[in-house]
Amino acid sequence: MSTTITLGGTSTITPTGSGTTSPARIPLRRIVAVELRKSVDTRSGFWLLAGTGIAAVLATFLVIAFAPDDQLTYSTFTLATGYPMSVLLPLIAVLSVTAEWSQRSGLTTFTLVPHRGRVILAKGIAMLLVGLAAMLLAFPLGAVGNLVGTTVHGLPRVWDQSASDLAYFALANTLLMAVGFMLGVLVRTSAGAIVSYFVYAFVAPTLLTFLAMSQDWFRTAQPWVDPNYSQDALFHGGFDAQQWTQLCVTSAVWLVAPLALGVATLLRSEVK
Repeated sequence: MSTTITLGGTSTITPTGSGTTSPARIPLRRIVAVELRKSVDTRSGFWLLAGTGIAAVLATFLVIAFAPDDQLTYSTFTLATGYPMSVLLPLIAVLSVTAEWSQRSGLTTFTLVPHRGRVILAKGIAMLLVGLAAMLLAFPLGAVGNLVGTTVHGLPRVWDQSASDLAYFALANTLLMAVGFMLGVLVRTSAGAIVSYFVYAFVAPTLLTFLAMSQDWFRTAQPWVDPNYSQDALFHGGFDAQQWTQLCVTSAVWLVAPLALGVATLLRSEVK
């Protein structure tokens, strides 16, 4: 429809409707696919992922070469392959978020997808998929290491991990990746977030362990205030109800609350 307006004897036609429709919303799965591609199409992301796989293979060979005979078990190999993953995978999660600010691509990303919450959700899903893929590498690699190691040393094979043990292992690495993701959202600079992660993962646990060794009052309180205490225990499995409660408490304080704060500030911050 249109309206005819006469001005000074001249007729003009002004449309009352544009006749256009708003563009369709970008599907979340497409944003997740983009974030997965972005995690490997930079040199830092590519070499972190490649280094994770290389370190896992190298750890397997080191166990075969130097571990005592009574330690050549499936659990030893999975823990050996899982250790470099627990260190490097959180750094990939950090860079997945901070790259938008350190590489100044955030303005483009949030212009194409103006709903920042959907972008952060897609990044979180992408990092979860990366972690699951790494777990799919760790378990078969541990099995291969166990087969090769026991064959080389002429020992009986010990398959001492159940499905629940593998679930504990996967949960431990997922939580560590979530910590890296949280620090990326909260700090939003690569250097600051990486330093914060190493303080969280290595410096703080050492200091808290020394404090627990010297102070009896803190020895009983440590499982309730030290997030690494419960997260590290996940690698060995067998949690009881109290340990699950301790894990939930420390995760709520040191993971969920900072992540919520980081998301709230990210949604309101200016992107330059």
